[in-house]
Formats: sequence, structure tokens, C-alpha cells
Amino acid sequence: MKSFNDQSLKEQLAEIEAEKRKYTHGGNLRQLADRAGCPSSAIVDFSANINPLGPPAWLQQEVSRALAEVDRYPDPECSELTLAACEKFSVWPTECVAGNGASELIAAIARVGGFKRAVIPVPCYVDYERSCKLGGLKTEHIPLDPQNAFAPDFETLSSFLAASPALVFLAQPNNPTGTAFDPEELKALARKHPESRFVIDESFADFVPGLQRLAGQRPPNVITVVSMTKFYAIPGLRLGLAFASPEIIMEIKNVLPCWSVNILAQKVGLRCLRDEEYERKTIETTARLREELAQEILEVPGIRALPSQANFMLCQVQRVGMDASGLIEHLIKNRVAVRHCDNFDGLDSTYFRIAVRTEEENRILLDGLRSFSGMEVAAPKPKKTPALMIQGTCSNAGKSILAAAFCRIFLQDGFKVAPFKAQNMSLNSFVTDDGLEMGRAQVTQAAACKMSPDVRMNPVLLKPGSDIGSQVIVMGKPVGNMKVQKYVEYKPTAFEAVKDAYDSLSSDVDVMVIEGAGSPAEINLKQHDIVNMAMADYAEAKVIITGDIDRGGVFASLAGTMDLLEPKERELVCGFLLNKFRGDASLLTPALDFTLSHTGKPVLGTIPYIVNLGLPDEDSVSFKEDLKKSGSDSKRKDCVDVVCIDLPRISNFTDLDSLKGEPDVNLRVVDTPDDLGNPDAIILPGSKSTLSDLAYLRESGLAEAVKGLRDKAVIVGICGGFQMLGQFISDPDEIESGGSAEGLGMLPLQTTLAPEKTLTRTIGMHSQSKLEVVGYEIHHGKTEPLLPTVRAAIVPQGITGGVPISKVLGFGSKSGLIWGTYLHGIFDADEFRRWFVDSLRVRKGLPKLGKVQSVFNMEEGLDRLASVVRENVDMNAVYTALGFNI
Repeated sequence: MKSFNDQSLKEQLAEIEAEKRKYTHGGNLRQLADRAGCPSSAIVDFSANINPLGPPAWLQQEVSRALAEVDRYPDPECSELTLAACEKFSVWPTECVAGNGASELIAAIARVGGFKRAVIPVPCYVDYERSCKLGGLKTEHIPLDPQNAFAPDFETLSSFLAASPALVFLAQPNNPTGTAFDPEELKALARKHPESRFVIDESFADFVPGLQRLAGQRPPNVITVVSMTKFYAIPGLRLGLAFASPEIIMEIKNVLPCWSVNILAQKVGLRCLRDEEYERKTIETTARLREELAQEILEVPGIRALPSQANFMLCQVQRVGMDASGLIEHLIKNRVAVRHCDNFDGLDSTYFRIAVRTEEENRILLDGLRSFSGMEVAAPKPKKTPALMIQGTCSNAGKSILAAAFCRIFLQDGFKVAPFKAQNMSLNSFVTDDGLEMGRAQVTQAAACKMSPDVRMNPVLLKPGSDIGSQVIVMGKPVGNMKVQKYVEYKPTAFEAVKDAYDSLSSDVDVMVIEGAGSPAEINLKQHDIVNMAMADYAEAKVIITGDIDRGGVFASLAGTMDLLEPKERELVCGFLLNKFRGDASLLTPALDFTLSHTGKPVLGTIPYIVNLGLPDEDSVSFKEDLKKSGSDSKRKDCVDVVCIDLPRISNFTDLDSLKGEPDVNLRVVDTPDDLGNPDAIILPGSKSTLSDLAYLRESGLAEAVKGLRDKAVIVGICGGFQMLGQFISDPDEIESGGSAEGLGMLPLQTTLAPEKTLTRTIGMHSQSKLEVVGYEIHHGKTEPLLPTVRAAIVPQGITGGVPISKVLGFGSKSGLIWGTYLHGIFDADEFRRWFVDSLRVRKGLPKLGKVQSVFNMEEGLDRLASVVRENVDMNAVYTALGFNI
């Protein structure tokens, strides 16, 4: 037996290693990661020529559907796939065959036709020669001239074919040079040499706009091979197509293994061939990125990029006595991989190839090239402020409250933190100290951060006025009323305001807490999203997706949401939260394990159902659900009964939050006359569409029912409800819906809506109690008395003597039983709220309680919320995701 040290054995091993090296491909991430000393996920890979857009957005869903058929053998003929390919390339079904990648088809082609030799212009794809050698063919190379941009010389090629027929391999465009040839010249050459066979590899032809494809316009001795893995970024699935005459296709099929194309590849390939939008976007984006990259490389001394029409470029190190090895090692140390081209026949070790990647990845490569060449590298792009984003599987999953919880937790842990929501759709708004309007949820979150409300926290606010349109408020000011399509067109402008606001606010703090809206998997909204994953991507935020387990189906919702996200969006997700759980959390363990296995993301916490939190509701859905339950079981027996009239477009429902917290107030919301009962007080709340909500009151019978109680209950109107109490409401400028209507006629007032919007914070005095009230006004137009006998119910603080009508903040009846005001938050003042409740108690025959029973202050609720969330969430995992060492 020969020893391992035997010279002949060493030579054999060296030959094997050289052979392996000769046919090495790019994209071996495991090998590259070993060289870089990092995980493969950290490598920015320019060595494999894959579409920079990544796989189509629908890939996950298509693969999931295909898995339903994985228990059956795939169609050996790939009938649906090849039929779609025939339609796309205008060929007959007998002229197409699918394979497990272009490489399998090339290997099969080299084994058919009875050829003894192959002619290969070089440099070219290394598998042409390898396949020919395995097929027993002698290979002959024709060097391509670098002075002629490595273009094929068809005259020289023709002379090589004069002696005897051969199998000829050409790439269109060529790999690694990226140059394309004139298809008409190839056709002429093929006709001149009918005994030879020409294999045209169009693996990268899809990237070249306007290129004449040979698949459907080829002489009978031409085979075209198309790779779908590069253009559609699915190299892990492997899929290729070959087009040729029926006789040649039959030869290829006879040497291919049965079922070489699996069911996943077949289904995905079928969808790929029909995705024209992805094709258009890829061609457009790749061409732009390639030209930008080429222009930048021109400025790097000692590096040359050759012209290319593909999604890659051949480059060369042009320094005396230096090849590309040093550059490649320099780049790999910086976790950037490129393709050394020293194993391409026709190229020397000075050449390397780079793929066209994303704009950010291209910048990383350029920095590496510049630093290698001794150029000054621009300062790294400033890192974004660490950001945690709370998204949900649906609306009302608890995003706002959980965002407030994390705001308070980060504050407690010593960080300066701010909340943010790019776009809020809500009728529950707030006016800041500088007279700007923003969503109320971010006001609560600002309180959690112990910050003053700032419109930068909610740069876009939508206030629905109808089912198809909203008032659009940007940076606190109305920019117009827009129907859905108009707003979609306006969204790019809105997103610029969002990004500016975010950058400005985030630069002032240590960490941001961002709230999403609805669900990130709303397919109909994703294309113009500015509030969920698009915002997370811009902020480079770590996303936690929360689901409301109290509703049921939460695990399906989490899994389904992840399935509908694009791959780059799923990467942003660091985990899930289960919200509003009742019961023993240990029973969830099997479901938590399955969720991790199915999605690859952990459940970071299970938040228990928190009752009586004392914080504003997330939206009107929660508000109405809570108040439609009487809540009397948890109240004292000597309660006064206060009813809020439900309106279809109720706004600023948080006006009643302070009343809800009083121990002797049973606060209900009703939407039918039968539920009204005999309350002690009736509140007509704010409305975004006063005229239509007034019509609803009449149609439902609530208007007459309320009027019937005018001498039995105290009736209070706030903002839109205040307008309804009057005699007339007119809308001449169509601020809402236009037209006019009679009011409920309970106060001698008339209201005229006008384009100017009043946005102001106000301190006033309640005339009857002489107590201070504090609030804010958000309304269009003016309400004026029709009779001089109407009483001023709320007046500005500090005005002595007679109060001008224009300054009055609210009017009421002489008896004081009916009054209204534009002042939102009027019940938030503790002393006035207690006076109001005590006055109801006296009317009911109950004694006054006298002193304040509850303080309307969110601090206690916020601290309690933070404590519960901290106790039930893996905060170490959250901090780790954010990059903090806690």
C-alpha cells in the first residue's frame, strides 16, 4: 500500500484540488463566512449574481400552498410550468423542457447529439467545460479579445467549425463579462453550420431590456437555456428551462432523471412567469443600480469596471505587480465577498466580478474598494436611534397601550424616550400648547415618557368624515379633505413629512417607541404603506407583533401575519406578544413552541388582561365595548346614571374618561331608545360629521327620546353634540356634507360651519359653579345665540364684567339643565367634575360627597401598566434586539 506521503499520491490530490478550484462557483456563503470569521448572515455577497430585489413578495405564500401537494410525486413533464413558458416565449409545448436549474440542462445537453468536440469562447461560465468533459467531449477554447469588450468573433468561430461539427456554447449576455452579442449574427452562423449545434445560455438575458430572445426565434440547430433562479432570486429552489426543436427536446428528456423539478419549484416557476410587475421593476431597478455603481467605480483609482448589460460587472485591478487577491482578502475582512475570476479561462488573476446589489450594499462595497485604493472613505452613515415598533395582527390589539408601557419602562430604566406613530386614523384628537392637532393615543404615550405632546410624535392624522374620505392633518394642520384615491396619491408627500418628523424627534432621544396601525399584512394597503413595515424599515426598528388572545385565534393570526410578510419584512420582526390573556399562561407552552417552530420568532411575553387601568381607550371600539356594559357590579349602590349617546362618527370620546373613573358614576353608552332608560344625565358627544349624525339620531328615534327627557335629566352637548342642541346647523361651504338641518331645538342657537378650523387650548370658568375648567377646542365654524335670554354656561377665565358673545365658550338654558360647549376635556378638572356629579346626586335625592373622589391623573395607571408588562415580557430579549447591554 502506498503511504500518504508518496509523491504520486500528493500529485493526485493536488490535481483533484486544482480540478475543484477550476470549477468553483460564487455564492458559497459557508466557505466565505469561514474565511471572514463571522456568521454567513453577516456576509454581503457580491459573488453570486442574484436579483437585488430579492424573491417576489408572494414567494412564501406560493411555497406554503405547494406544500399541500408535497406528499405526491411532482408532474414529471412539468406540464403547467412548460405551458406557461411556451406562452411567454411563443414556442410549442414540444419545444420546451424544464430542469433542476440551468446547470442540469447544460449537463444533459452535453450528453446528447453524438458530438465529439465542443467549442467554447472564453472567458465563460465554467460549467460548460465541466459538463462537456463529463459527457466525453473534447473542448476547444476561442479566446475573446478584451480590446473588443470580450465580444464573440463569429468569423473565427465559423473557421473552427469548418473542419467538423461541434457543440458550441455561448452566453447571452456572457458570464462573467456581461456583454451581449447580435442575435442575427448568431442565427446566420447557425444556418451556415447546420451540422453543429449551438447552445445559447440566456441565464441573465431577462436583466437586459429590449434584448431579442432566441427561445422563440431560433434555427433548428440552436438550443436556448434560461435560468429562473437568478432573475427571480430563487437559487435555493433551482429551476431552468431549455428551448429547442422537438427532436432535441426529446433527446434531453431521455437523459434527465425523472421528477428532477420538485413541486415547489414548479409552482413557484409558474407564478414567476406570470409576474409582469416584478419583471418590470427588476429591469428598471437593476439598470439604475448598475449604472450608479459603474459611475462610482470610475472614481476609484486602480480599479476598472468593464461595460456590462447584465446584473453584474467584470472588474480588474490595474496596479503594477498586483492581482485581485489582496483586494479580495481586504474585502472579506470587511465581510464583503466578490468573485475572483482567476479560474475563468481567458482571464488572469487581476480580474474579479461583482454582482449588482441594493443601494446600501453597493455603498458598502464601494467603501471597501475605496479604502483598499487608499481613498478617503466617507464617514459611516449615522446610526439610527434604536427603535422598538409595536405592530398588531389587527386593529384594537392593544398596540397603543403596549407602546405606552414600553415608553414608561424605558423611561424608568434611565433612557430618554419618545413615542411615534406615522399615521393615525382617529376622531379622538388633541390640541397641543402651540395650537396643533395630533392623535390622542400619542398624548398618552408622551405622558408615559413625561414629555409634552408634540406633533412630531404623530405627523399625519386622518379624521374620517365618511366611509370613503377623511380630513388630512399633516404636522398638526389640515391640508384638505381627501377621498381614498386622492390620499393614496398624496401619500408620498405625506411620507416625506413623516420621515422629517421622525428624524427630528429621534435625534433628541435615546430610544424611540413606534406604534403601527391595523395590521402590516393588509395586502390592499401594503403598496402605499407609510405606517407599518415601511416605517419600520425607514427607522431600522425592531418589530414586535402583538395579538389579542382574548378574541381567539391569536396563534393563527400571528402565523398568518408572518406568512403574508415579505422576507425583508420578516427579518425586522424580533418576536411576538400575546395581549389580554385570562388564565394560566403555562397552558400556552405547546402553542408557544409551535409558533417559534413555524415562524422562527419567539413569543416574548404574555400580557394578562388588565382591568380598570385608568388610561384612555385605544379607540372608540374599546370605548363603546366598555361602556355598553353597565359596569354597575364594581360601583357603589348610590351611583348616578350617566348616558353617552352613541354616534356613528363619535369623536374625542376620551372626554368621558374622567367620569368613567368616578366611583359613584355609572357611565353607559346607548344606541337605541329602549336602552336609554331614565338617566340622571345625557351627554351628546363630539362628532366628525354633525349633520349626518344628527340625521342618525332622528332615524333611530334617539332624538325624540332625548328631547322627552329634557325636564328630567341634565343634558350636555360637547362640540358636535353642542351644535346639535341648537335650532339650526348649516354647512354652506360643504365642510362636512353640505346643506343644512334643524337641530334638536333645545337651545336657541344656530351654527354655521366654515373652512377655518379653531384649534386652541383654553382655560375657562363654569358660570354656575364658578369653578375652573381646562380643555381644548377643535371645530369648524361658529355657534351664536338666536335669543338674548340664552345663558353663558362657560366663559374665558380672567374676563370681568360682561362677556362678549364671541368669547363665550358654551351656552345653556336658564334652568341649567341643558348646556353645551366646544371645550373638549371639560370633565378632566377634578373639582368641577365632582361638582357636576354632586349636582346630579342632589337632583336624585342623594347626599353630596363633597370632596374629590378620584384624581384624573394617568401617572398611577402608567406605572401600573409598566409594572405588569415588565413582569410578563422578556425585557432582556427586547434590550438585546435593540442592541443595548442591560
